[in-house]
Amino acid sequence: MTQKILEKYGFRPSSYTMLAFGTGLINHTWLVTDEKSSKQFILQRINHAVFKSPEAIAKNISLIDTFLKKNYPDYLFEAPLKTIEGENMVKAEGEYFRLYRFVEGSHTVDVVKDPKEAYEAAKQFGKFTANLADFDARQLNITLPDFHNLPLRFEQFKMAIKNGNSQRISQCKENIQQLLDYGNIAEAATKITKMPFRVIHHDAKISNVLFDGENKGMCLIDFDTIMPGYYISDIGDMMRTYLSPISEEEKDGAKHVIRMDFFEAIVSGYMSEMGKVLTALEKSYFVYSGSFMIYMQALRFITDYLNNDAYYGAKYETHNLVRGENQLALLQRYADKEKIMQSIVARSY
Repeated sequence: MTQKILEKYGFRPSSYTMLAFGTGLINHTWLVTDEKSSKQFILQRINHAVFKSPEAIAKNISLIDTFLKKNYPDYLFEAPLKTIEGENMVKAEGEYFRLYRFVEGSHTVDVVKDPKEAYEAAKQFGKFTANLADFDARQLNITLPDFHNLPLRFEQFKMAIKNGNSQRISQCKENIQQLLDYGNIAEAATKITKMPFRVIHHDAKISNVLFDGENKGMCLIDFDTIMPGYYISDIGDMMRTYLSPISEEEKDGAKHVIRMDFFEAIVSGYMSEMGKVLTALEKSYFVYSGSFMIYMQALRFITDYLNNDAYYGAKYETHNLVRGENQLALLQRYADKEKIMQSIVARSY
């Protein structure tokens, strides 16, 4: 089928090679090389089970691309290439595909190993939102409803306590109580609606940044989750995934440490672009953003465990329990450092 897709972009069957590419878990991706010109492209199949309306994603990217080309023509924003017929994507046999230019000299990073990487990534996420500060975010479609709705996740957790697997509920009494004790984090989230609506990437993991040969940030990629939202979503994502040297899959939560040099790098990188854009209210929630995201992920993992792994699935019996306990451990380490973090952020104003 991919042959027919590529023909829509002018490729002939004998003129290219294809290889599976990247480590993404949602969309299927291939590296396409034009044998004649040696130019390379990225072909993606959108996961229609996750993203129910690929047309809405295409519309969002098109609106942002048009705005950036007009107002920031030198900013590197890699929108999908158009087909011969001028379409942003191809639908075939119920599947959706799109083609991107491969950015020459670029590479991605899967794990943040250096504060400089954290700085460059934070700077890129900040620059993206800063450049779109004058764009009306309400024009954008919601591609994943309630994606970062923490009060909703808290209510879903409480429902799981009532209606979930009774054996697992009994097993998780201590974890459940910990999550309930942190309920003030969910309560605080009800106040963020007073912040400005902004264009937010909503998936600020390090692998969504392209780096050049000198490990300088070039641009962002993977725009399926671009939606209206609050800036704490991107900052919180960075806190959750950059600060600790271990991932959510690690079974020993005691290995979590908060790398303060990485925190300072995130603050410095993001504020270098967004410092003059954020309101005083937004700045006051900078450190909270980490608690917000870590707590929400802990809720989601434990909720899924209580609901028999219906959402995330599991590779072994206690997989989502381990993930949830891991995030609870990270949340505690993060809470221990909050006062120091607040002083660092205050110095960046």
